[in-house]
Amino acid sequence: MLTKVYTAAIHGIDAFPVTIETVVENGAHFNIVGMADTAVKESQLRIQSAMKSSGLHFPHYRTTINLAPADIKKEGASYDLPIAIGLMTASEMVRCPDIQDYMITGELSLDGSVLPVKGALPMAVKAREMGLKRLIVPEANVTEAAVVNRLEVFGVRNLGEVLSILERKGDIRPTRINTRELFAADCDRFDFDFSEVKGQETVKRAFEVACAGAHNILMIGPPGAGKSMMAKRLPSILPPLGMSEALETTKIHSVAGKLSRGSMLMTRRPFRTPHHTVSPVALVGGGASPMPGEISLAHNGVLFLDEFPEFPRQVLEVLRQPIEDRVITVSRAKYTVNYPASFMLVASMNPCPCGYYGHPTKRCTCAPGQVSKYMNKISGPLLDRIDLQVEIEPVAFDAMADRSPGESSASIRARVMAARAVQQERYRNVAGVYSNAQMNSRLLHEYAWPDETGLKKLKERMTRLNMSARAFDRILRVARTIADLDYATRKKADGTLEYTPAEAAGLPVLVSHIAEAIGYRSLDRASYGQTY
Repeated sequence: MLTKVYTAAIHGIDAFPVTIETVVENGAHFNIVGMADTAVKESQLRIQSAMKSSGLHFPHYRTTINLAPADIKKEGASYDLPIAIGLMTASEMVRCPDIQDYMITGELSLDGSVLPVKGALPMAVKAREMGLKRLIVPEANVTEAAVVNRLEVFGVRNLGEVLSILERKGDIRPTRINTRELFAADCDRFDFDFSEVKGQETVKRAFEVACAGAHNILMIGPPGAGKSMMAKRLPSILPPLGMSEALETTKIHSVAGKLSRGSMLMTRRPFRTPHHTVSPVALVGGGASPMPGEISLAHNGVLFLDEFPEFPRQVLEVLRQPIEDRVITVSRAKYTVNYPASFMLVASMNPCPCGYYGHPTKRCTCAPGQVSKYMNKISGPLLDRIDLQVEIEPVAFDAMADRSPGESSASIRARVMAARAVQQERYRNVAGVYSNAQMNSRLLHEYAWPDETGLKKLKERMTRLNMSARAFDRILRVARTIADLDYATRKKADGTLEYTPAEAAGLPVLVSHIAEAIGYRSLDRASYGQTY
């Protein structure tokens, strides 16, 4: 008898369907074909022991199991459960006339229990796309898979529960999750808030500008100035995740096996902080069994690189292409996968090896040339992709002793969202551009070019500060964001907004906006790092 059971395999962050075709005939031989790896071929032993532990008799027939499509390699133990079900339906141990309506995945333990798998959410998405009605997953994965609506998702603990569902004998019901309620309840909760930060108003403003335009930002300051503390609060002022963003972010973490038991839809933007000893593969993804790297795990969130110059040069250089393209393509001899990598890069560093170059009270002990050598650990092309470079100074004692709370993250976030609404209107008809940080030269000329007064001011300041040529476009991008923040939050005497997002989208960049943007290019000063 021939039976077909649907399951799925993971490629990148998406699932593709795999059909378990099972034929039983007279004889006593067991074969698995279809480019199965060692873990898949070992499933016979796990299935045999699991069935015995569940009080079932392993059918001794000449069995051929094909994993279709046969030209794609199948890896891992997630095929155990669908293979077991295919074997039992083909041998008529289980009668399930609507087996074609199910997708099944799960690893079997020797005692018959069903162990969790990676990628349950992408499998659920694929099952719905295929028009299937039901999905059976391990109980540990049921909440993440159940966020997909219009699909009945069953979580099972053991092989016996699977049979009860298929034969409609038990009272196991599908898990239902109201994703919108879940999203609304948790999307505004954060562990850290900017109201807890004392002083550092200039840096707070720089973070607001960075989030408003999705700009990358670099903080330069001495040890103990609060760089890491402020970076951890950055997700609290970013715009909330949309439903599509949340689903995509959760898929990445599901494939990587980073979701804890009972996890559902991710409602907070990720914040990834890899150590400076991270390898290039761990950062971009790949490996023998391809997995998303840190830059993909930070998708739709923040990638924070503390002690920026301490990262190996080859590790930092692999960031250049993903920052620009917002996707990483991992190509190896046996596979090519694409992982999304639209993240906001936040980096921090000391100004010199000793950490006290430019400190108001402590003397820098670095030898002449050491500061420049230290800064040169970061290549020009990489710095060119960081729009804001902000110097951060130690907080004065009076500011630390002040018990009054600062401005809350909610207030800053409201302004950020208002500026993003302006950009949404501006780039409504521009494919692939969603924020000011993504503007190309044509868009800069169209939306961020200053008038003659602004150009004169920009030339004057760049000449006086001896800034590099690469600073020009970056200043204009940041100035455009500052202008959006200005226009989007400007109010009339009666408290109503002076401009709608559509009106603000077409307003010009002013001299004041350019002047502020110039202040965020610390490392472009030719004199920076010179010691005498």
